[in-house]
Amino acid sequence: MSDLDNCTECGACFTRCPTVQYSIEKAISEIRTLKQGGNADILSDCITCMACNEYCPNKADPFDRISHLQERFGFGLVSKTRAETIEAMLDSVPKHIVAGDSRLPVLSLCVMEHAFPQNIAASRLFEGLTILSGSPYYSRVVHLHTGMPSLTREHSAAFIENLAGLGRQEIVFAHDDCYVMAAVLAPGYGIEVPFRALHLSEWLERVLAEKNAQIKKLDKKIAFQRPCISRFASWTDRYNDQVFDLTGVERVKRCYDRANARCCGIGLTEKFPDASTNMVTENIADALLHGAEAMVFGCPSCYAFMSEACMAVGLAPIFIFDLARMALGEIPFEPRPHIKRDPT
Repeated sequence: MSDLDNCTECGACFTRCPTVQYSIEKAISEIRTLKQGGNADILSDCITCMACNEYCPNKADPFDRISHLQERFGFGLVSKTRAETIEAMLDSVPKHIVAGDSRLPVLSLCVMEHAFPQNIAASRLFEGLTILSGSPYYSRVVHLHTGMPSLTREHSAAFIENLAGLGRQEIVFAHDDCYVMAAVLAPGYGIEVPFRALHLSEWLERVLAEKNAQIKKLDKKIAFQRPCISRFASWTDRYNDQVFDLTGVERVKRCYDRANARCCGIGLTEKFPDASTNMVTENIADALLHGAEAMVFGCPSCYAFMSEACMAVGLAPIFIFDLARMALGEIPFEPRPHIKRDPT
């Protein structure tokens, strides 16, 4: 949660921002306007990549204030009509539960079941897990991008309550949005979370370590498209690295990765389509320049948005748990593009 009382006006949030790169003088001026609740330029310039939260050395979380003020002053990456359409679509996804062993964790696919392989329950990665999906299990973190963050907070208590009702000690989140809500945002809102939230890569690392003798190292070079929301939970990147190590792939050192990661651009398609296209092009070019054979995704939305462009230039799009399946010999190492399906 934003705590600008911690802000020392060092300017790092906006001088390091990959989008605006303000001068130190401009950065400090913008910060002071935000502190006063004013209509700062950053409200219209911000593409909601959330990098400023990670860049702040004092945990002042400036993006939270930006997001709040974007809603107050009517700035958002999508129109209000489009945001309401998104919310209606999210609310329409039916609940679906595949029961597993009640002693094991639950795997939540939220509203993104359509983005994942249809035979996921058959994988050794999730053997015995209860697998659930549907509107009751989605966090609405997407509204931090639409400019309506009040909807994220409004739905947070019900989201946690629905998951808590399952009575499990651990819940694995296939979507970083929902992991961040359970692990970071909900506690920040003062909501008790009576289960342990597991990041997908944390779970994959656990299973791969147990099945290490069955792994055949892939010996490939990959680029990782880091989800914007992981800026709230930067520690999750080490889980990704552990998965890459266990599967025998090299995460290439490229410009747009880790703290310098670049947004995929999916949220810009309505208001800034050219910028969105450029982000995809630059992310892919950066991966190829540094020798990557595949682009691995941890976010289903990034995966859906960038798969086609990756395929067009011979960069294999692969979702991170498919990479683990490849190392276990369940599927061959090959492009696994997002297949467009009706989410309803």
